[in-house]
Amino acid sequence: MPDFSTLLTFFTALLVLEITPGPDMMLIIARGVGQGRKVAILTVVGNLFVAGPIQVALLVLGLASLLASYPSALSVLQVAGALYLLYLGGRLIRGSFGPHASSIARARPVSDWRAVREGAINSLTNPKSLLFMFTFLPLFVDPHAGPVWLQLLILGSIQKLIGIFSLGSVAMASGTVGHWLRRWPKLLVWQERFTGLVMVGLGLRLLFSGNLAQRH
Repeated sequence: MPDFSTLLTFFTALLVLEITPGPDMMLIIARGVGQGRKVAILTVVGNLFVAGPIQVALLVLGLASLLASYPSALSVLQVAGALYLLYLGGRLIRGSFGPHASSIARARPVSDWRAVREGAINSLTNPKSLLFMFTFLPLFVDPHAGPVWLQLLILGSIQKLIGIFSLGSVAMASGTVGHWLRRWPKLLVWQERFTGLVMVGLGLRLLFSGNLAQRH
Protein backbone atom coordinates (compact mmCIF):
# COMPACT_ATOMS: atom_id res chain seq x y z
CA MET A 1 0.00 0.00 0.00
CA PRO A 2 1.43 3.45 -0.91
CA ASP A 3 2.46 5.61 2.06
CA PHE A 4 0.58 8.72 3.19
CA SER A 5 2.73 11.24 1.33
CA THR A 6 2.36 9.28 -1.91
CA LEU A 7 -1.42 9.12 -1.47
CA LEU A 8 -1.56 12.85 -0.72
CA THR A 9 0.31 13.63 -3.94
CA PHE A 10 -1.96 11.23 -5.80
CA PHE A 11 -5.13 12.88 -4.47
CA THR A 12 -3.77 16.32 -5.44
CA ALA A 13 -3.07 15.18 -8.99
CA LEU A 14 -6.44 13.46 -9.14
CA LEU A 15 -8.22 16.64 -8.02
CA VAL A 16 -6.59 18.61 -10.83
CA LEU A 17 -7.62 15.92 -13.31
CA GLU A 18 -11.23 15.84 -12.17
CA ILE A 19 -11.81 19.60 -12.22
CA THR A 20 -10.22 20.02 -15.67
CA PRO A 21 -12.85 19.85 -18.44
CA GLY A 22 -12.36 16.98 -20.84
CA PRO A 23 -14.29 14.76 -23.26
CA ASP A 24 -16.14 12.86 -20.51
CA MET A 25 -17.26 16.00 -18.74
CA MET A 26 -18.34 17.68 -21.99
CA LEU A 27 -20.48 14.69 -22.98
CA ILE A 28 -22.14 14.63 -19.56
CA ILE A 29 -22.84 18.36 -19.72
CA ALA A 30 -24.32 18.00 -23.19
CA ARG A 31 -26.54 15.13 -22.08
CA GLY A 32 -27.65 16.93 -18.91
CA VAL A 33 -28.54 20.16 -20.65
CA GLY A 34 -30.13 18.54 -23.69
CA GLN A 35 -31.83 15.50 -22.13
CA GLY A 36 -32.05 16.04 -18.36
CA ARG A 37 -30.56 14.67 -15.17
CA LYS A 38 -31.53 11.04 -15.72
CA VAL A 39 -29.72 10.73 -19.05
CA ALA A 40 -26.70 12.62 -17.67
CA ILE A 41 -26.49 10.31 -14.65
CA LEU A 42 -26.82 7.23 -16.88
CA THR A 43 -23.94 8.61 -18.96
CA VAL A 44 -21.90 8.77 -15.74
CA VAL A 45 -22.91 5.16 -15.01
CA GLY A 46 -21.52 4.08 -18.37
CA ASN A 47 -18.42 6.16 -17.83
CA LEU A 48 -17.59 4.85 -14.35
CA PHE A 49 -19.33 1.52 -13.82
CA VAL A 50 -18.98 0.04 -17.33
CA ALA A 51 -15.77 1.55 -18.69
CA GLY A 52 -14.19 1.99 -15.23
CA PRO A 53 -13.82 -1.70 -14.31
CA ILE A 54 -12.49 -2.45 -17.81
CA GLN A 55 -9.85 0.28 -17.52
CA VAL A 56 -8.79 -0.76 -14.01
CA ALA A 57 -8.64 -4.43 -15.05
CA LEU A 58 -6.45 -3.58 -18.05
CA LEU A 59 -4.23 -1.50 -15.81
CA VAL A 60 -3.80 -4.31 -13.30
CA LEU A 61 -3.18 -6.86 -16.07
CA GLY A 62 -0.23 -4.86 -17.34
CA LEU A 63 -1.47 -2.47 -20.00
CA ALA A 64 0.56 0.26 -18.33
CA SER A 65 3.74 -1.69 -19.09
CA LEU A 66 2.54 -2.37 -22.63
CA LEU A 67 1.94 1.32 -23.30
CA ALA A 68 5.35 2.14 -21.87
CA SER A 69 6.93 -0.31 -24.32
CA TYR A 70 4.74 0.74 -27.26
CA PRO A 71 3.88 4.46 -26.95
CA SER A 72 2.24 4.33 -30.38
CA ALA A 73 -0.64 2.40 -28.80
CA LEU A 74 -1.65 5.53 -26.91
CA SER A 75 -1.60 7.47 -30.17
CA VAL A 76 -4.06 4.99 -31.65
CA LEU A 77 -6.37 5.49 -28.66
CA GLN A 78 -5.96 9.25 -29.00
CA VAL A 79 -7.05 9.19 -32.64
CA ALA A 80 -10.01 6.93 -31.81
CA GLY A 81 -11.14 9.28 -29.05
CA ALA A 82 -10.74 12.33 -31.29
CA LEU A 83 -12.81 10.78 -34.08
CA TYR A 84 -15.54 9.81 -31.62
CA LEU A 85 -15.70 13.38 -30.29
CA LEU A 86 -15.92 14.70 -33.84
CA TYR A 87 -18.78 12.29 -34.51
CA LEU A 88 -20.73 13.31 -31.40
CA GLY A 89 -20.11 17.03 -31.96
CA GLY A 90 -21.08 16.82 -35.62
CA ARG A 91 -24.28 14.97 -34.76
CA LEU A 92 -25.25 17.64 -32.21
CA ILE A 93 -24.64 20.46 -34.70
CA ARG A 94 -26.44 18.69 -37.55
CA GLY A 95 -29.44 17.87 -35.38
CA SER A 96 -29.78 21.49 -34.22
CA PHE A 97 -30.47 22.55 -37.81
CA GLY A 98 -33.20 19.95 -38.36
CA PRO A 99 -36.80 20.80 -39.26
CA HIS A 100 -37.83 20.54 -35.62
CA ALA A 101 -34.77 22.21 -34.13
CA SER A 102 -36.85 24.38 -31.83
CA SER A 103 -38.11 21.20 -30.16
CA ILE A 104 -34.75 19.48 -30.13
CA ALA A 105 -34.95 18.21 -26.57
CA ARG A 106 -38.19 16.39 -27.27
CA ALA A 107 -37.58 15.35 -30.87
CA ARG A 108 -34.37 13.38 -30.26
CA PRO A 109 -34.73 11.55 -26.96
CA VAL A 110 -31.79 9.46 -25.78
CA SER A 111 -32.63 5.98 -24.50
CA ASP A 112 -31.23 4.73 -21.21
CA TRP A 113 -29.09 2.11 -22.96
CA ARG A 114 -27.72 4.63 -25.44
CA ALA A 115 -26.74 7.00 -22.64
CA VAL A 116 -24.87 4.24 -20.79
CA ARG A 117 -23.27 2.97 -24.02
CA GLU A 118 -22.05 6.38 -25.16
CA GLY A 119 -20.69 7.15 -21.69
CA ALA A 120 -18.72 3.90 -21.72
CA ILE A 121 -17.38 4.35 -25.26
CA ASN A 122 -16.41 7.96 -24.60
CA SER A 123 -14.48 6.99 -21.48
CA LEU A 124 -12.74 4.03 -23.10
CA THR A 125 -11.49 6.27 -25.91
CA ASN A 126 -10.76 9.29 -23.70
CA PRO A 127 -6.98 9.95 -23.92
CA LYS A 128 -7.05 12.22 -20.85
CA SER A 129 -8.31 9.48 -18.57
CA LEU A 130 -6.22 6.77 -20.20
CA LEU A 131 -3.06 8.89 -20.05
CA PHE A 132 -3.53 9.43 -16.32
CA MET A 133 -4.26 5.79 -15.59
CA PHE A 134 -1.67 4.11 -17.79
CA THR A 135 1.28 6.51 -17.79
CA PHE A 136 0.94 8.70 -14.70
CA LEU A 137 -0.85 6.58 -12.09
CA PRO A 138 1.88 3.86 -12.08
CA LEU A 139 4.35 6.54 -10.89
CA PHE A 140 2.67 6.31 -7.47
CA VAL A 141 3.39 2.60 -7.15
CA ASP A 142 6.15 1.54 -4.76
CA PRO A 143 7.42 -1.99 -5.52
CA HIS A 144 8.60 -2.29 -1.92
CA ALA A 145 5.22 -1.35 -0.42
CA GLY A 146 3.41 -4.52 -1.47
CA PRO A 147 2.15 -6.31 -4.59
CA VAL A 148 2.22 -3.95 -7.56
CA TRP A 149 -1.06 -5.30 -8.94
CA LEU A 150 -2.81 -4.56 -5.62
CA GLN A 151 -1.50 -0.98 -5.53
CA LEU A 152 -2.65 -0.41 -9.11
CA LEU A 153 -6.06 -1.84 -8.24
CA ILE A 154 -6.40 0.46 -5.21
CA LEU A 155 -5.23 3.61 -7.00
CA GLY A 156 -7.32 2.92 -10.10
CA SER A 157 -10.41 2.23 -8.00
CA ILE A 158 -9.89 5.44 -6.02
CA GLN A 159 -9.78 7.42 -9.26
CA LYS A 160 -13.10 5.97 -10.42
CA LEU A 161 -14.75 6.44 -7.01
CA ILE A 162 -13.74 10.10 -6.95
CA GLY A 163 -15.37 10.40 -10.36
CA ILE A 164 -18.73 9.48 -8.81
CA PHE A 165 -18.72 12.76 -6.90
CA SER A 166 -17.13 14.99 -9.54
CA LEU A 167 -18.96 13.76 -12.64
CA GLY A 168 -22.13 13.07 -10.66
CA SER A 169 -22.17 16.70 -9.52
CA VAL A 170 -21.69 17.85 -13.11
CA ALA A 171 -24.59 15.63 -14.22
CA MET A 172 -26.92 17.04 -11.56
CA ALA A 173 -25.93 20.65 -12.25
CA SER A 174 -26.20 20.35 -16.03
CA GLY A 175 -29.60 18.67 -15.65
CA THR A 176 -30.80 21.66 -13.64
CA VAL A 177 -29.53 24.05 -16.30
CA GLY A 178 -31.22 21.97 -18.99
CA HIS A 179 -34.55 22.12 -17.15
CA TRP A 180 -34.25 25.91 -17.06
CA LEU A 181 -33.30 26.14 -20.74
CA ARG A 182 -36.33 24.11 -21.84
CA ARG A 183 -38.45 27.15 -21.09
CA TRP A 184 -36.63 28.83 -24.01
CA PRO A 185 -36.33 26.20 -26.76
CA LYS A 186 -34.42 28.48 -29.13
CA LEU A 187 -31.77 29.03 -26.48
CA LEU A 188 -31.48 25.25 -26.08
CA VAL A 189 -30.85 24.92 -29.81
CA TRP A 190 -27.92 27.33 -29.58
CA GLN A 191 -26.64 25.45 -26.55
CA GLU A 192 -26.63 22.25 -28.62
CA ARG A 193 -24.69 24.02 -31.35
CA PHE A 194 -22.20 25.48 -28.87
CA THR A 195 -21.64 22.11 -27.16
CA GLY A 196 -21.23 20.46 -30.55
CA LEU A 197 -18.63 23.04 -31.56
CA VAL A 198 -16.74 22.53 -28.28
CA MET A 199 -16.70 18.75 -28.84
CA VAL A 200 -15.50 19.23 -32.41
CA GLY A 201 -12.81 21.61 -31.13
CA LEU A 202 -11.65 19.09 -28.53
CA GLY A 203 -11.62 16.36 -31.15
CA LEU A 204 -9.54 18.45 -33.56
CA ARG A 205 -7.15 19.40 -30.78
CA LEU A 206 -6.64 15.75 -29.85
CA LEU A 207 -6.31 14.76 -33.50
CA PHE A 208 -3.62 17.31 -34.35
CA SER A 209 -1.85 17.79 -31.01
CA GLY A 210 0.57 14.88 -31.47
CA ASN A 211 1.37 11.99 -29.20
CA LEU A 212 0.20 12.73 -25.66
CA ALA A 213 2.76 10.38 -24.17
CA GLN A 214 5.61 12.38 -25.73
CA ARG A 215 4.39 15.63 -24.16
CA HIS A 216 4.46 14.37 -20.57
